[in-house]
Amino acid sequence: MSREKKRKIMDEVRDYMRLHHYSIHTEKSYCDWIGRFIKFHQMKSRADFENGEDLYRKVLKKDPDQKINATHAKRRQNLPVVMTREEAAMAV
Repeated sequence: MSREKKRKIMDEVRDYMRLHHYSIHTEKSYCDWIGRFIKFHQMKSRADFENGEDLYRKVLKKDPDQKINATHAKRRQNLPVVMTREEAAMAV
């Protein structure tokens, strides 16, 4: 190990998020969930993150051995609420 102490994964996550201008609330939320994930799975080293594709690729700058098949949530379509002429006339 070199003179410089190895950086913690959470510090690297914070650095990445600040570099890419994530909001402080997003940073706190992500770090909280990553911390919970680490604690739940009793992870002790970087090798334990072998299935964390985005964390690996973006923060640790390494390609994971296997692809994670995840889907994004569908965006909710917000429809405007517009009153009819009759509803508007009754509201007056």
